[in-house]
Amino acid sequence: MDKIYLDHNATTPVAPEVLERVISVLQNQFGNPSSVHSIGRSARVLIDEAREQVASLIGVSPSEIVFTSGGTEANNFALLGVALGLGKTGGHIITSQVEHPSVLNPCRQLESLGFRVDRLKVDELGRMDFKELENCLTESTLLVSLQHANSETGVLQDIERAGEIVSKKGVLYHTDAVQSVGKIPLQVQELPVDMLSISAHKLNGPKGVGALYLRKGSPDLFSPVCGGGQEKKRRGGTENVAGIAGFGKACELAQKRLSESSNISSLRDHFLQLVSNLISGVEVFGDLENRLPNTLNLGFDGVEGDTLLIGLDMAGVAVSTGSACSSGSGLPSPVLTAMGVPIDKTNSSIRFSLGCSNTMAEIEKAAKVLAEAVSLNRSGTHTSNKNLTKTL
Repeated sequence: MDKIYLDHNATTPVAPEVLERVISVLQNQFGNPSSVHSIGRSARVLIDEAREQVASLIGVSPSEIVFTSGGTEANNFALLGVALGLGKTGGHIITSQVEHPSVLNPCRQLESLGFRVDRLKVDELGRMDFKELENCLTESTLLVSLQHANSETGVLQDIERAGEIVSKKGVLYHTDAVQSVGKIPLQVQELPVDMLSISAHKLNGPKGVGALYLRKGSPDLFSPVCGGGQEKKRRGGTENVAGIAGFGKACELAQKRLSESSNISSLRDHFLQLVSNLISGVEVFGDLENRLPNTLNLGFDGVEGDTLLIGLDMAGVAVSTGSACSSGSGLPSPVLTAMGVPIDKTNSSIRFSLGCSNTMAEIEKAAKVLAEAVSLNRSGTHTSNKNLTKTL
């Protein structure tokens, strides 16, 4: 059975051109980029080229890109790097209640070390209250870390407005842009942002590689990964040359593809229209105006999201009930909970996140499969996996 993949916010398939690049580097460029000889220098050239490609995608200087093992490390680097690098135990961090676990968990670690953390609330549409941000800033605030796009709802925050508020106080500002980079145009140099996290596997690149943008002139950060002098002594460890080269290629492709975001949003909107016509009791969670072009988070009255997900998977449609990094916890979505969504509706939610490979035919088929799966769940037929498989 050919799967219809609608879980691109969890990860994306590696683009053929990226795969070709990675394999070529693994086969032909085995050198250590720190080595002085020609084989090492050839590997260094690949890293330099990729750094330019990543920088070009977000409109910054290549010297401001630090390669990491992914978005999680980039977020940890920003939070722990600032807090521990500035050496102010007891300092203050501001974030929000709807951040990714790779931001929320380092904040908990910092609290255990004596730092104070404020978590901004969001309204029923998932939007942050910038008045609250303004009121939270104090003389002891070291860093504000607020996401650009939410992985579960696709809601976009006004990072420019947030940055302007933060910069007036002379505080460093970091944004987790893992879900937005490559999906919407982003010229970071024009924004009041000091640090920004990116992940390759969210934009059709390989897993295990990402980057942290560090604005020129930013203070030296404590490095969570200590080793050699790689990445201008900011991140130790022999570089993942093949992964970095693949990351660069993925960014190059994403830059060319950005003009196609309207096509994905059209597919998303068509899917929502079909679902609304075929299924009663459907609710959209999150701001319908300010969101990623590929994301829908829907609730279905009288249906358990986990059961529905299994039914859809058995029928050949891959979706998610929320962030892949939080799945399996058995707890209601902290994002939807923060938005004030009642627990029964939270537990009925499914995230649909489209990608550049999805087609109109897939979207229409997925809507029909979803309608039948919801009907089976509401009628109680889902109690038998055997019946579900046979019916779908």
